[in-house]
Amino acid sequence: MTTINKTAVQATLHCLAGCAVGEVLGMVIGTALGWHGAATVVLSISLAFAFGYSFSMVSLLRHGLGLRHALKVALAADTLSIATMEIADNAFMILVPGAIGAGLNSVHFWVSLALSLVVAFFAALPVNRWLIARGKGHAIAHQYHVDSVRSHQHGDNEAHDHHNHTAHHA
Repeated sequence: MTTINKTAVQATLHCLAGCAVGEVLGMVIGTALGWHGAATVVLSISLAFAFGYSFSMVSLLRHGLGLRHALKVALAADTLSIATMEIADNAFMILVPGAIGAGLNSVHFWVSLALSLVVAFFAALPVNRWLIARGKGHAIAHQYHVDSVRSHQHGDNEAHDHHNHTAHHA
């Protein structure tokens, strides 16, 4: 597998993790409350974006970015990927007859939900690959992870000195 393909798969899996938490939580809450399909979909999409961005931001904050900068990077890196996943998995859930209204104790609900996440992964993978190839999407966030790893490899003092040096010249 080429480096760009490997990076695209990793980025898509990372994005899917956050989206899946929000998507599953939204579907479970909406279904448990007996909401109409549209309300459940809106909740699922909202939570998928919230968790998707949150997962990215936690990672970026751990790599030393400030809150505002981490939010900007997460928005730039994840929006198109999350949107693609949400369109794909919610369309799948809507198109599978009875999937949303099947109930939490239904195998039909859970199999449909699991398959919708597989569909979402394969829908977003080419989008992420295309973005990464152009230095966009997850490539933006990836540069901060690589810079952080390089800083740790060279020692915290050098990274701290470099940060102070660039801060004085910014």
